[in-house]
Amino acid sequence: MKLLRHGPPGQEVPAVLHDERTYDLTPLTADLDGAFLADDGLARVRTALADGALPPVSLAGRRLGPPVARPSAVVCVGQNYAAHAAESGAVPPVEPILFLKTPNTVVGPDDDVLVPPGSTRTDWEVELAVVLGRRAWALPSPEAAAACIAGYTISNDVSEREWQLERSGGQWSKGKCAPTFNPLGPYLVPADEVDPGALRLGSTVNGDVRQDSTTADLIFDVPFLIWHISQFLALEPGDVVNTGTPEGVALSGRFPYLRDGDVMSLSIEGLGRQTQRVRATPSS
Repeated sequence: MKLLRHGPPGQEVPAVLHDERTYDLTPLTADLDGAFLADDGLARVRTALADGALPPVSLAGRRLGPPVARPSAVVCVGQNYAAHAAESGAVPPVEPILFLKTPNTVVGPDDDVLVPPGSTRTDWEVELAVVLGRRAWALPSPEAAAACIAGYTISNDVSEREWQLERSGGQWSKGKCAPTFNPLGPYLVPADEVDPGALRLGSTVNGDVRQDSTTADLIFDVPFLIWHISQFLALEPGDVVNTGTPEGVALSGRFPYLRDGDVMSLSIEGLGRQTQRVRATPSS
C-alpha cells in the first residue's frame, strides 16, 4: 500500500493507494502526521482495508502534497555515496555528515521549485527519505532502528551550491533551506514493504539523465544512519531523514545548474516518481 495526501497546500487530506484503487483515510485520521504514525496508524490502515471500511476517492485533477504533514525536523546526510563525494572533491566520510533543512522547505512532489533571488547555482539531488514512526533517541544499536521507521519516500534535496559551500561559514544549511527546497513524495510506502538497501534511484533534467544509481552504494546504510543520528538528537514521529544523493549533480561540473523553466523528474524503484518545474522566485 502507498499512503498519500492530496489537496491544496495546507488543506491536504489523507488517502491510501491499494490494489490500484485509492481510498479515503479521513474515517481514520484527519492527516498523515507523526501522531497518527506513532499510534499504530499503518496497522490501522491495513485493518480498515481488509475490512472494506474505507470509501473510494478519485484523485483526478488533485494536487499531491508531501506524504507526511508537518515534520518537526528534516535531517540530511551529506556525501553518503562514494562517487558523489568524489565528484564533490571530497574523500568518502568516515562518519556521517549531518545537516538540517528547515521543515518549511517541504512541498509536494510535483510543486514548482523556486530559484532564490540572486542564485546562480541551484542543484538537484534525488534521495531516499526515511519517515520516522516512533521516537528515536540514544538507540542501543542499528538493529534497534527498524522499529522506529514508518516508511520511505522520495526527496529532492535541492541545494544552492554557492551558499552551501562558499558562504557557509563552515556549515551547509545556508544553501539548503530556501522555500520549496525539499519536494517530498508522492507516497509513503511502509517500511516492511521496502528493502532500502536495494533500490534503483535516478533523476533527469529536461528529459536528460543526470543520476542513475542504487542504494546498494550507500556508504552508511539506513539502520546505521538512524542509530547514529539518534546519538546526537531525538528524531520524533513524522520526522524525515534524507539519506544522501548519488553522483550526477550539477556540482560535478558536468551539467549546467538549474534555470527558470527546467523540469526535474526523480524516481526511486517502488516509491514512485516526482516532477517539478523550476521557476524564478516572483518579484515582491
